[in-house]
Amino acid sequence: MVRPLGRRARSSYEPQRTTTLEGLGWVRPAALPIEHLLDRPGALHAEHHTSTIHLRSRRAHPVVSGSGALLIVGATSGAGKSTVAAALCRAWRRQGRGVAPFKAQNMSNHAAVTPDGGEIARAQATQAHAAGIDTDRRMNPVLLKPSSDRRSHLVVLGEEVTTTDARDYGRTATELRPVVLEALDSLRTDHSWVVAEGAGGAAEINLLHRDLVNLPLAAAAGIPAILVVDIDRGGAFASAHGTLDLLPDALRAQVAGVVFNRFRGDPELLASGIADLEARNGVPVLGVLPHLGDEPMLGVEDSLDLDAIDSGSRSEATAQRPVRVMVVRLPRVANPSDLDPLRIEPDVELRWARRPSDLTGADLIVLPGSRATVDDLRWLRQQAFDRSLRQAIDDPAGPDVLGICAGYQMLGRCIDDPIESRVGMVEGLGHLDVDTTFSAPKILCRSSGMIGDFPVEGYQMRLGRPTESTRPWVHLDDGPEGAVGPTGRVRGTSLHGVLDGDGWRASLLAEVARRRGRLYRPAPRRYADALDDHHDRLADWLGDHLDLDRLTAVAAGAARPGEGPGW
Repeated sequence: MVRPLGRRARSSYEPQRTTTLEGLGWVRPAALPIEHLLDRPGALHAEHHTSTIHLRSRRAHPVVSGSGALLIVGATSGAGKSTVAAALCRAWRRQGRGVAPFKAQNMSNHAAVTPDGGEIARAQATQAHAAGIDTDRRMNPVLLKPSSDRRSHLVVLGEEVTTTDARDYGRTATELRPVVLEALDSLRTDHSWVVAEGAGGAAEINLLHRDLVNLPLAAAAGIPAILVVDIDRGGAFASAHGTLDLLPDALRAQVAGVVFNRFRGDPELLASGIADLEARNGVPVLGVLPHLGDEPMLGVEDSLDLDAIDSGSRSEATAQRPVRVMVVRLPRVANPSDLDPLRIEPDVELRWARRPSDLTGADLIVLPGSRATVDDLRWLRQQAFDRSLRQAIDDPAGPDVLGICAGYQMLGRCIDDPIESRVGMVEGLGHLDVDTTFSAPKILCRSSGMIGDFPVEGYQMRLGRPTESTRPWVHLDDGPEGAVGPTGRVRGTSLHGVLDGDGWRASLLAEVARRRGRLYRPAPRRYADALDDHHDRLADWLGDHLDLDRLTAVAAGAARPGEGPGW
């Protein structure tokens, strides 16, 4: 345990103790594979395993001994917790430590599929890649996927179990605390080092009694935490001091240090403020991380980070004639990581289209995934995107169009949705010869196959089931998939990650450039290598500005798995 700081808090912390999931009110199918995980102590370790994947690292080290865990919390949302967590996962991996990421609860429509068909947040999948391991349901035991401003789909240990709203979820969250703690302890049993990430702000005092992801979890598991503060937005010292001052003693005692993130300038200018902050709160400042500048942040999931996709990165040689890719910014866009491979292309200009006029001059238009397909299709029509798309597609010299998952379904003739929106049959955009019906259970699987001579692989995550097209263009291992329009310029597929395939992506962009009179040269490196390089740069960034030995020593002070005080 981290030592108490010796000062009284303004409020006390009395966690609600729960031991079962009885009374939640959701209906789980009898054959749900996680049933025994929810109801039988100790089952997680026995039933779930991770498998390692190849990690290309410039700084491989022999495996080292020891164990520990660290929780990374933020003073606010968007403070950089996910980035710091990914950086630490890669830094520890390069030291030869067996490390895994964890986030007890995430709220995001950006998800990934585990090898056994579970669903976790994209951020934890990205952090698992940084750690050099495959994904695991335990890495994100609770996932909330917003379907509207008031309601979310609740995913527990990889399985969607119900829908909930903010008021009802308060009771549900306290019931889920034993599940979260067991998942963390089980993951720590299989991995010597765990980097856990918090959510939102660490001192949301109206929610502390039901918080299962921030400092209450650290206290229950007996693991130390560091507080990340975004200094780029101003008010960083007030944010740090205010957060620590609001915390009850029992939770403030878990905070082993503060890290300022996204600083621009000479860190020596902060010295007097840091000394004053440490004197006021008794919590050391462990370092100041500089702003990452134009580094493309791959795998973003926070709504505050999505605008980073407006990258504008392109080579000077073709700055006047890049391939212009416009992505329709759906209100409930899902899985924007599908676009990440385009961000490493030096001759591609990638932008969100927030209004129909933004599509003017596009060479490739992407309709991405959505967590509310019918609602977002209605929004497209309300904003007159349907008319702009029709004009672009009907123009013989117009752009190509690519629909992914929900975008593919929207491009079809009709959608029958009695589940997600519950509105039944609605007319699609009518550009592809498929009809989509929503039905349970959700399809969650990894898939691989070919597009022409090019291998592709990715995952499927959908309730919608498009009919088989007369013109499929993706040939997965289990059969033909997708649809292409009569002109060959409009395509749709259910395969998330289709652009990860370097060969097919380069072929598509080269054809678009040829038709539209652009200049295009394929990215000089594979997307998988670019992602590895990105994580290596994050690890360098962390190691250059924080004392990793000190951070590791803090993490090593965590209680052994299963020996924390509990809820």
